[in-house]
Amino acid sequence: MAAQAVVITPRQDPWEMALRQYNVAAEFLPLKRGIREFLALPKRELTVNFPVKMDDGSVRIFTGYRVHHSTVLGPTKGGIRYHPDVTLNEVRALAMWMSWKCAVVGLPYGGAKGGVIVDPKVLSLDELEHLTRRYATEISILMSPEGDIPAPDVGTTPQTMAWIMDTYSMHRGYSTPSVVTGKPLSIGGSFGRVEATGRGVMLVTREAARTLGMQLSGAKVVVQGFGNVGSIASWLLADQGCTVTAVSDTGGGIHNPRGLDPRAVLKYKEERGTVAGFPGADRVTNEQLLELPCDILIPSALEGQITAQNAPRVKARLIVEGANGPITPDADEVFHGRKVLVVPDIVANAGGVIVSYFEWVQGLQQFFWTEDEVNQNLERIILRSFSQVMSTADEKRTTLRTAASIRAIQRVAEALMTRGIYP
Repeated sequence: MAAQAVVITPRQDPWEMALRQYNVAAEFLPLKRGIREFLALPKRELTVNFPVKMDDGSVRIFTGYRVHHSTVLGPTKGGIRYHPDVTLNEVRALAMWMSWKCAVVGLPYGGAKGGVIVDPKVLSLDELEHLTRRYATEISILMSPEGDIPAPDVGTTPQTMAWIMDTYSMHRGYSTPSVVTGKPLSIGGSFGRVEATGRGVMLVTREAARTLGMQLSGAKVVVQGFGNVGSIASWLLADQGCTVTAVSDTGGGIHNPRGLDPRAVLKYKEERGTVAGFPGADRVTNEQLLELPCDILIPSALEGQITAQNAPRVKARLIVEGANGPITPDADEVFHGRKVLVVPDIVANAGGVIVSYFEWVQGLQQFFWTEDEVNQNLERIILRSFSQVMSTADEKRTTLRTAASIRAIQRVAEALMTRGIYP
C-alpha cells in the first residue's frame, strides 16, 4: 500500500491574524476612521543588524527587532524573543497583542515586543551574553524605565534580563534595575514573577471551568509547550486536582491517560533537556497532542498551532491560551460554532505582564513586596479582568476574544481622544 502523503500547512502570518482580530472587534466600536487606522499601526519599528564575536573567533551577523505598537497609555512593555523563526511581522503582532493585553487588565502601559533571529540552544553562554549585550546596546535608543521596558519571552530568561539591565546601566553610569522586568531577585526582581504567567493561566482556567460547570478535580488537562508557562500551569493545575495527561516541548510530547506528575516531568526535563522519553509515558508529536481526549487544552508554545484544519479534531471543552496567538481566526470560528470556550491570550497569559508591572513599580520606589502580596494582587486583577470580559461577551453576544479586544481597544481609543491629536 502506498504511503500516505503528509500535508504541511504553512503557518499563518501572525500580523495578518492580529489585524483580523482587531478589525472584528473594531466593528463593535464607534471609532473615527483615522483613529481606527492609527490604532492598527505600530508607532515605530527598529531593525538592527549587528556583529557578534563567536567562541571560535569568527564573527556572525544577527538581525533583531524592537517594535512599539502604542504609547497612548504609558511606557511600552513587552518581551524579547530569541528564536530562529522570528520575523518582523511576528514582532509587530506580538506588540499589538501586548497593547491589548495591558489595556484589558488595566495597566498603564502600551505594547512592545522585541526579537532576534537566533537559535539560543546552539550558542554557548558566552556567545549568548555577547549577543544580548550587543542587541541591548542597539535597541537602547528606544529603551528606558520611562519609555520602553523589556521582559523575557520565548528563548530568553532572567539571566538575559540581567545582562540587558547591566548593559543599559553601564551606559548610564549608574544601576537602573527598572529598565527591565523578569530579572533575578538578587538584582531587583520581584517575588512571584517567574511563576506569574503560569499562575495566571491556572487562575483563569479555574474561573472559566466554573462558568462551564466543570469540576477541576479530575479534569483531564493537555499542555502544549512545557516551558516557563506550560510547566508552571501544569503543576498548579495538578495542585487544583486536575489530571495532566500530556505535555510537550520542542523535543516532542508525552502522554499517559492515567496522569503525569508535572513536577517529576519538569525535573526530568531539567536533567535531559526535553520531556521526550519520560518513563511510563507514550511518545506523541506536538500535532497529535492537540487532538488527544481531554477536558482542558492549554496551548503554551508558539502562535498559529491550531488552525481550521486541526480545530475540528480538538476534543477539549475549554481552551486557555498560555501562548500568544496559538489559535488562528479561522480556528476560532470553528470553536465558536462548536461552543468550545476559548479564553484568549490577552487575558489568559496576562499574569506575566501584571507582575512585571509590580516589579517595575517596586524598582522605581525601591520598596519590595512579599510573595503573598504579589500573588494576591495578581489574582485580584486577573480575575476582575476575566469577569469584565465575560460580561462584555454576554452583552455583545460575541466570543471572549472579541470581547477582550473590544474592552482593550476602547480603553486605548478613549485615552487617545482625551489626550488629543498632537499638534
